Amino acid sequence: MDWYASGSIIMTGVFVAVSAGLVGCFLVLRKLSLLGDAISHAVLPGIALAFLLSGSRSPLVMVLGAGALGLLTTFLVQALQKSGVQEDAGIGVSFTGLFAIGVVLISLFAGQVDLDLDCVLYGEIAYTPWDHLTIGSMQLGPESLWVMGGILVLNVALIGLFYKELKICAFDPQMAAAVGINVTLVHYLLMSMVSVTTVGAFESVGAILVVAMMIVPAATAYLLTERLGRMLLLSALQGTISAVAGYFLARWLDSSIAAAMTTVSGALFLLTFLFAPRTGLVSRTLAHRGLRREHAVG
Repeated sequence: MDWYASGSIIMTGVFVAVSAGLVGCFLVLRKLSLLGDAISHAVLPGIALAFLLSGSRSPLVMVLGAGALGLLTTFLVQALQKSGVQEDAGIGVSFTGLFAIGVVLISLFAGQVDLDLDCVLYGEIAYTPWDHLTIGSMQLGPESLWVMGGILVLNVALIGLFYKELKICAFDPQMAAAVGINVTLVHYLLMSMVSVTTVGAFESVGAILVVAMMIVPAATAYLLTERLGRMLLLSALQGTISAVAGYFLARWLDSSIAAAMTTVSGALFLLTFLFAPRTGLVSRTLAHRGLRREHAVG
């Protein structure tokens, strides 16, 4: 594989991991990680309906269809919660029901919908260099690179513009409401970012793997710092390392590139869980032994 193809794959992986990781930080802080998983699966009927209604695989059409279903999922979860259903049960009911509808739609209209479940669930980032964005007679390079680059810019811009609101709502929604912040609007803004990021990454890494990229780097950063700004940077760094190292691991093993990227991300989380200076299991065990020795000597 030449340098152009390798570079396209790595950059797409980096854009996916960083875009998802930045949004994932707020999901982790708000204890909504499972909701991110739910949205990533529940948008499937939105994608299928977008295909059927428009007859187009345009990224804009896909984002609109998926975004609508992502917001519908959030609305259903909140409506069920207000009706007395526990949040985790509401998430499970909503995303499994919508995901099943998506599977049925694709199965029924497979002839009209140029989409298969393997593409949606697993993706194949190795095809990125050959799927070009074409405007008129001009080929502008890999479409996934442009799509994920645009989504990364959008996520960074929205986080920058609404950083204070997202931060306060993540740590203390009651205080946010007390100071006049529209907590519901901020919540739907975050869910929209999750939906757009998820559907943008479908053809690159698939629904299942984008969830890992959305949660694992953020969870790793959460173990390393208590400051949101640093958490965002560490999450982006972990995602970047995972994408680059995962690509070369896949080349070495001759395996799925997206899966290798996620495996590296999981390995980095495990190392952090064990050896993080403050919160690591091994670090805390050694610190406790040191304290016991000091007391025994004293």
